[in-house]
Amino acid sequence: MKAWLERYPPHPTIDATYSKGTWTINVFSGKAGEIVTGTVDDVTGSVLTAWTGPQVAWGMARGGSGAFGGTMINSYSVWLGFCAAFLIGLVDWRRLFSLRNLDLLMMLSFSVSLWFFNRGRVFAAMPLIYPGFAWLLVRSIWIGRTGRAPRGSSVWPVWVLIGATVFLAGFRATLNIEHSNVIDVGLSGVIGAQRIATGHVPYGNFPIEGTRPPCGPPDASGEIRNRIQTNGRCEAADAQGDTYGPVSYEAYLPGYFVFGWNGKWDDTSMDTAHATSILWDSLCLIGLWLVGWRFGGARLAATLAFAWAAWPFSQYVSNSNTNDAIQPALLIFGFYFLSSPALRGAFGMLGALVKFSPLILLPLWSGYPDSRDNRLRLRFVLGALVAAAAAFSILLLDGTPLHSASVFFHHTFGYQFGRSAPFSIWDWRQYHARGLPDLHWLQNVLQAALVVGALALYRWPRHRTPVQIAAFSAALLIGFESVLTYWIYHYLVWFFPFVAIAFLMPRTAEETVPAPAEDELPGTLAIA
Repeated sequence: MKAWLERYPPHPTIDATYSKGTWTINVFSGKAGEIVTGTVDDVTGSVLTAWTGPQVAWGMARGGSGAFGGTMINSYSVWLGFCAAFLIGLVDWRRLFSLRNLDLLMMLSFSVSLWFFNRGRVFAAMPLIYPGFAWLLVRSIWIGRTGRAPRGSSVWPVWVLIGATVFLAGFRATLNIEHSNVIDVGLSGVIGAQRIATGHVPYGNFPIEGTRPPCGPPDASGEIRNRIQTNGRCEAADAQGDTYGPVSYEAYLPGYFVFGWNGKWDDTSMDTAHATSILWDSLCLIGLWLVGWRFGGARLAATLAFAWAAWPFSQYVSNSNTNDAIQPALLIFGFYFLSSPALRGAFGMLGALVKFSPLILLPLWSGYPDSRDNRLRLRFVLGALVAAAAAFSILLLDGTPLHSASVFFHHTFGYQFGRSAPFSIWDWRQYHARGLPDLHWLQNVLQAALVVGALALYRWPRHRTPVQIAAFSAALLIGFESVLTYWIYHYLVWFFPFVAIAFLMPRTAEETVPAPAEDELPGTLAIA
């Protein structure tokens, strides 16, 4: 705390309150607001807690290896075990010093940042994500520009990769069921599904605290989250949980119809969240198998499915029971139906209506295989519009669709655009601390470059191959995450499937995939 206070002008404002043998100290400095908080035992003088900078307002910035996903996935043995399996299974052991093997290491490089994050060292953790972003971004652009996947492939027989994938899939499901937790994102999905299933628009109808009567015991921080809502139910408050796209909540409906929700947020009432997480994680794995089979046969199918199963961050998402696997699953199937403009548009739009980042892919995806074929692009747009209409049909549930649409916009885009957070390098100016740079101007420049790049891919290149679509999709999603103010490790799965497809597709398979005919039906694309 002393070292942090040295970054500010002397003589800050100090406030202290006493309760039940403990002093709570709060320190304030000008525009920065509260910069330090902590607690001290009155009898012994022992410091019980001490939080500085982003740790003051953000509990998730205080560290703790089990906060996201539970302690098991964050343990050295399990995490490094996944990393080892990923490398052993995918490294080209015949070319140890190849770029392909370096690509695999960079896919795991985010683990270093996560190590610091789990120890509450946000200012060390966040800068360490950008070298991995930069490498994968440049490599994706290069593959997209040349249309050629990297040289090399896994050395293992297909049956070995399949056996390892089946084992890992079972292990992953066990980890989720027995050793995971449900964070607020998963709770939001369950609440949204409950609202839809009972005939209510989720937007503007999430449970709140406010002045609602309490109906449960206080949590570890002394806060009572369970309140009697206007529907008469005792429910866990989640006021900002309606900030996601409609598909994010609709995806939880199958799990809700099976397991329901009793209004609580604890280990015994979140079966819907666990089931949904396992379902969409499995769909990602199955989808990658199907994509691999279609574009490269059994070997690529086994390679892509194994890559998802062994990559530790996909299990990190599963164990945190977030909604982040829904978006890539839908996009994977959109890529599988690459030769059908209508289905490609439908799945692309459904993926975009989870957490909105895939909206940046739509200009690129609308122009396969020829960016100047407006007939195919029109079919893509029609498919996207039909999917959007189906997803937004829930706005009709309360009988006031225009009002519901307004609430949707303000609670999603309006909330996200004005969000500040320390979980990137872009918004540290909010702390007004000496030594922390203000990089907001650079963020604006990069955001503009991202938009220009996405628009350029509407027309260029004219002829696109599957590997180019995958590579440019990866580049756009990596670029999107790179300029986000609020970023978290669960978002890595958004781009990973396309990185895996573009980086792991053998050249022999990629070079022999023919361009589809205009009238080709889904599922008829020839493969080597």
